[in-house]
Amino acid sequence: MSNLESVLSQEQVAHIVTGVLRLGRRLRAQRPADSVSLSALSLMATLNEHGPMPAARLAEMQRMQPQSLTRLIQDLETRGLIARDPGPDRRTLMLSLTDQGAAAFRYDIAARHRWLRDEMARMLDADDQILLAMAASVMLKLTRGEPEEGAGD
Repeated sequence: MSNLESVLSQEQVAHIVTGVLRLGRRLRAQRPADSVSLSALSLMATLNEHGPMPAARLAEMQRMQPQSLTRLIQDLETRGLIARDPGPDRRTLMLSLTDQGAAAFRYDIAARHRWLRDEMARMLDADDQILLAMAASVMLKLTRGEPEEGAGD
């Protein structure tokens, strides 16, 4: 069998999709009430992982039109969560997380990490926890070469 053929049935693939979507919903539900929007969190996650970048690059990584990011960027800048600084060529503005933005990002993600850790301890034995960690590595392998979604989702 070549690498272009799946060994899984359509039902098994559908089962994976269902599991990923349900877990994503549960993780989003664990966000703190005072957290930023999911769109803002996705933008902050990209800046957290990749560092400062021009708005055009951020829009590309978020799969958005630069104009669509304008309000979001303005809101995050007003709240002190991101900063705009001159780029190396002085014509480009670089966006970056502020210390306050990085702390807000960590705060949001930590709530979900705690929930997942606690639920895994409550519901899964050690073998299942290890299997889930291995599955996560494989799922991340599937996303290579794709713009990162919000790490916080």
